[in-house]
Amino acid sequence: MSRRVVRQSKFRHVFGQAAKADQAYEDIRVSKVTWDSSFCAVNPKFLAIIVEAGGGGAFIVLPLAKTGRVDKNYPLVTGHTAPVLDIDWCPHNDNVIASASDDTTIMVWQIPDYTPVRNITEPIITLEGHSKRVGILSWHPTARNVLLSAGGDNVIIIWNVGTGEVLLSLDEVHPDVIHSVCWNSNGSLLATTCKDKTLRIIDPRKGQVVAERFAAHEGMRPMRAVFTRQGHIFTTGFTRMSQRELGLWDPNNFEEPVALQEMDTSNGVLLPFYDPDSSIVYLCGKGDSSIRYFEITDEPPFVHYLNTFSSKEPQRGMGFMPKRGLDVSKCEIARFYKLHERKCEPIIMTVPRKSDLFQDDLYPDTPGPEPALEADEWLSGQDAEPVLISLRDGYVPPKHRELRVTKRNILDVRPPTGPRRSQSASDASLSQHTLETLLEEIKALRERVQAQEQRITALENMLCELVDGTD
Repeated sequence: MSRRVVRQSKFRHVFGQAAKADQAYEDIRVSKVTWDSSFCAVNPKFLAIIVEAGGGGAFIVLPLAKTGRVDKNYPLVTGHTAPVLDIDWCPHNDNVIASASDDTTIMVWQIPDYTPVRNITEPIITLEGHSKRVGILSWHPTARNVLLSAGGDNVIIIWNVGTGEVLLSLDEVHPDVIHSVCWNSNGSLLATTCKDKTLRIIDPRKGQVVAERFAAHEGMRPMRAVFTRQGHIFTTGFTRMSQRELGLWDPNNFEEPVALQEMDTSNGVLLPFYDPDSSIVYLCGKGDSSIRYFEITDEPPFVHYLNTFSSKEPQRGMGFMPKRGLDVSKCEIARFYKLHERKCEPIIMTVPRKSDLFQDDLYPDTPGPEPALEADEWLSGQDAEPVLISLRDGYVPPKHRELRVTKRNILDVRPPTGPRRSQSASDASLSQHTLETLLEEIKALRERVQAQEQRITALENMLCELVDGTD
């Protein structure tokens, strides 16, 4: 009698669990724009969500600890004149976020540690170079202030955000709309998918296609691709019969897939979120109510199904927390931020372990917030792997992040500790003492306004009671 051998893996029993109701973020009007991006970006300090906004585009930035109901007048980040399509946090500065919009621009914002009193309307810098909507953003994984953008004009532009310069422009590579772009671990290559059904591996500094595969998935619906830590490409797409499909490819031999699996017949694009530390890929379909996850290994069938987290509500978008933002004391290996129509709900993926001690095998050293290269070093041809940090004692994001300055760079300053100052000479001479005094006054004013609001509410309630009494 043959006995089925169970594959050994420490991630075989990973399970997902929605956070308690009081840990969710309620009353957020999530954007209804028809676009296949995740609509949500998260880092160890902040949660950012693209929201509905009249007369332009906006997103909301909440400190992670600000759970519960979000006030309808909570300040937004506004500045775009058309809907925001994508947002991405800088991996080397937890206070810097980039936004891309239908208005053809990219804006880079410095988010203060304090809660602003009014909408943030002034970006640090506006990047203009695309002729059509910009729908994809991705920061370079190891070089400081290098940002990639892809637009409806079929062009990929790589920017030095610190100076506002275009470093590279790839305008002859894609003949049609670009669906996804992903850096490899050291930022030397790009994997892109395009409406022409071709998967391309590109060396951005040479402007050359290193390898390509036509019809990695034969369907016409959008395809997604991410690099794995082994250097393979993991893709999601559709068959000719519109079934969803996942694939694993070796760029050195694109003739045959390493693995190809059919999934189901749902029509939502599968967004892959890949964790290189565990080599687990999580698949979240927009409009689905589940997250499926697979482990990628060197053993056949190479892509191993682990489990599915299911819930009742469909997801409008999804945020994926970097490894340094997880709770290592609870063996948490991934955390998602699921967007509903009016709220955002954390979903925690955990490996069940009995011990409370730090689990070395679950948490290898992971990319930290320090860049390995400057922008000009990367442009000149240098490559470097990410600077790793240990999570043994947990990760505490710094309040004020001092970055190493090699030249005048508008991002290499502390996050503001007070309201943003204008650039006039008189304001520049404000002393730290004056700034602290202003902050105290603003705090007092805010408390006074809140007290007045409570008083007005009490008076309104009394008035209602009087009216009811006369009736």
